[in-house]
Amino acid sequence: MRRSLIVLAALFLAALAVAAGTERFEKVVNEMVEAINEKDYAGTGKDFDQSMEDFFPLEKRKPFFENISTQYGKIEKLDKPRLTPPYQAIFVAHCERGKLDIQVWLDEKDKIIGLLFLPHKPAIPVPEKNETRLSLPFSGRWLVAWGGDTKELNQHHDVPNQRFAFDFLGANEEGETHKGEGRVNEDYLAFGREVLAPADGKVTDVINGVRDNAPGSMNPYSGLGNAVFIQHREYEVSVLAHLKLDSITVEVGDKVKTGQVVGLCGNSGNSSEAHLHYHLQNTPIIQDGTGIKCYFEKVVVTDKGGRKIKTNYSPIKGEVLIAE
Repeated sequence: MRRSLIVLAALFLAALAVAAGTERFEKVVNEMVEAINEKDYAGTGKDFDQSMEDFFPLEKRKPFFENISTQYGKIEKLDKPRLTPPYQAIFVAHCERGKLDIQVWLDEKDKIIGLLFLPHKPAIPVPEKNETRLSLPFSGRWLVAWGGDTKELNQHHDVPNQRFAFDFLGANEEGETHKGEGRVNEDYLAFGREVLAPADGKVTDVINGVRDNAPGSMNPYSGLGNAVFIQHREYEVSVLAHLKLDSITVEVGDKVKTGQVVGLCGNSGNSSEAHLHYHLQNTPIIQDGTGIKCYFEKVVVTDKGGRKIKTNYSPIKGEVLIAE
């Protein structure tokens, strides 16, 4: 398990960095809003990087923010930002005459490299838990590497759409997840295992063509790797990620049934060992999603004490599951 612990810790360094960066965005945007309200148009660009200053100089900012103030009045309050990894935050701004969505991109030096003011788009409803009856998205024995309601149990916790996500590693009866030294993908018990639709639904998105990483390497540029999205009902969409290159068996628009094979487990995307990432969110638009806590209809949890059948259960880190 040594390699697994190292690898899985590395998988979410980017997510943790974003979560830790909430205060950076708040500081920069609060200062900009204060300048807008005080009509200090030079001050609105205080935190711009040079390319942003060149693109949006004072002579353009002044009429832009004057128009914002005329239409919406003063900005009275900002909600907590919604972070979108790795560099973006979205604030809902409550103004005297309506709401705005302020989208901000920061570089590593906390300088603004992108900025949008848009009419507020109402939040997408978020079910408290799944209404769809979900089955585990695999068969056989798997270890829950990350899963649960806290950051200690689940390193996805601070990423809005993945808040209740799971990472599953293929395992054997001894709890091992790979053989030998794990130098190649084929050493990992998850690699090449069938990934199943957890419920009936319609395929909304398919990502394919991302090569599998060598163990220990990661591809943050195609974070999900090869993936399949399945919409089960209006606000419930399953995301199954890091699938094996060229293994996906469905296309956008296909209707799938519970237990249908949609691909094979791989090591593509922001992953450094073969595993299945699964989460449920409220929209097929990945970056707009909010995670939904999901309960599987039947789960067999196995440990030294034997097998326990659990119904309507949400697994947690460290458990070994058997899907029958």
